[in-house]
Amino acid sequence: MKPELPQDINDFAAVTAKRLARLGGPPAALRAETDDTVRDAARAALAELGAFELDARSTPDDLLAAAVLCRAAGATALPYPLVEDLLALDGARLTLVNPAAPRIDHGDLPGSWIAADLDGTRYRPHPASRTNAKLGPFLVPASLGAPDGSVPATDVNLHLVLGSWRILGAMQQSLRIVTDHVRARVQFGKPLADFQAVRFAVADAAVALRGLDELAKYTICRPKTTPRQVSSADALVLRLKASDTARQVLRTSHQLLGALGFCDESDVSVLDRHTQPLIRLPLGAEALALRLMPDVANGSLETLFSGAVPA
Repeated sequence: MKPELPQDINDFAAVTAKRLARLGGPPAALRAETDDTVRDAARAALAELGAFELDARSTPDDLLAAAVLCRAAGATALPYPLVEDLLALDGARLTLVNPAAPRIDHGDLPGSWIAADLDGTRYRPHPASRTNAKLGPFLVPASLGAPDGSVPATDVNLHLVLGSWRILGAMQQSLRIVTDHVRARVQFGKPLADFQAVRFAVADAAVALRGLDELAKYTICRPKTTPRQVSSADALVLRLKASDTARQVLRTSHQLLGALGFCDESDVSVLDRHTQPLIRLPLGAEALALRLMPDVANGSLETLFSGAVPA
């Protein structure tokens, strides 16, 4: 597999990262918790970038553009439900929920919503008020009516994939912050980065993150893949890897930053709190792994060992 993205996609990624960074990054996301005009500005920035004109469902280039846009949104903790808007159905944002405990990130924003579980069952959600919880400050509890048809499996898979790209961006930014910190922070007369245990921790997180980056690219641009051919198994594997990697990177980040990592003066704290809904919803890593097991057993999951094994 060629790991590099096409040049035009890389150019779009650079423009996107620069434009979203102008919003203010994690500090702006922190302000958005009490100032809705920041979320309005985020939507305006996405409109300037042509985000709402992308057809991620049917055009491979648009899907790649949507992926790098989601990665940039994750890196800047963009306070806006980007994936849900990119995959809107009939003008209603599409969100994935756990019917046992439905919650919608940014569900308090004006506009209509369509909810679906991982089986594609469709619901009309009725969002309540924001709880202003520390983890997932924009999460809104919702009630679901009776099942109302179904959502195409393609949409569910793309939702999982694009959400994983957003997690990837957030974790890449978190690791950059921590790497800069251990290089600059002096303890016992030398930078933290000179201590072997610190180097091992950063290296382990970097390797895990590089693996997620490669898997994300492979899933979205494997040979002859179109948006409609992203399988449920591939989408689940990517989301499972994203959740596991996020836990590892955040654990390392908080360990190396110490108490600072839990203070909102640190961008890592904001990235962590605002990414938790993606890491935990619609299902956590353990539940995703259980859903994936049948695909492993029946051969739906393609691996290095797929196919007949000669005697």
